Amino acid sequence: MLIPCFASFIIFSYIPMGGLLLAFKEFKFNQSVLESPWVGFQYFEQFFNDYKSMTLIKNTLIISTMKLFLGLPFPILLALMFNEIKNRWFKNIAQSISYLPHFMSWVIVIGLMQRMLAPDTGLLNETITFFGGNGNTFFMNEAHYFYQIMFGSHIWKTIGWDSIIYLAAIAGINQDMYEAAKIDGASKWAEVWNITLPSIRPTILIVFILSLGSILSAGFDQLYLLKMPGNAELVDILDTYVIRVGLQQGQYGYATAVGMMQGVIGLILVVVANRFARKVSGTSVW
Repeated sequence: MLIPCFASFIIFSYIPMGGLLLAFKEFKFNQSVLESPWVGFQYFEQFFNDYKSMTLIKNTLIISTMKLFLGLPFPILLALMFNEIKNRWFKNIAQSISYLPHFMSWVIVIGLMQRMLAPDTGLLNETITFFGGNGNTFFMNEAHYFYQIMFGSHIWKTIGWDSIIYLAAIAGINQDMYEAAKIDGASKWAEVWNITLPSIRPTILIVFILSLGSILSAGFDQLYLLKMPGNAELVDILDTYVIRVGLQQGQYGYATAVGMMQGVIGLILVVVANRFARKVSGTSVW
């Protein structure tokens, strides 16, 4: 049963790592990767000497931090809410509806948001006009609305699917603890605070540690589609930069170096956070 899983990891995750060699080579189209001349750490120096590099890192960290730290409680809260629903039929319907956005591509999600937030004809602007306000605001193009739109669409798409792992953790809690709490007269809030949350804390910690690995990958699909002339300065992140210089400008070695830097920093963060969590709480990924 595990053979297809291992084969998938080897074929699609480990073998492609051989391409990281490009980060240290000046790739030429008339030569293979192994035949191309070595350039050492030239591409890494080039990136950090680029005046755009700090802006790219800052934009990436702001967006990733919002998704990681601010977004973390939402699926936990949803899982807690689902756990309190006693009507099985309604619970199944609610869960299915919350999972649906996960299966939609970002093209559909951003398309829906463009329709809802369009100037004059969008649902939000029509509502504002109905109440006597100015209904011609182009929300998607306004820089000061970008973070709200980005974070809101991210939460809407991921909250249902991400809540599954917390629901599974809640299902594994010993029910005797809740029975004992009820006998002692504990309120529902006291049960959640003193039993549920401490019991799923190891799961929350492991999800958080693994999420740190993508701290420098803020999500290409969503941000590329959200990019407008008015918010372009905030949307330019490392993921979009790698695609631009790699595929559009043909600088394969340079783009590989930037992508490799994202992966290495993410790995270091995961290792450090894992050691810290093991030392402080006794919970770790390995």
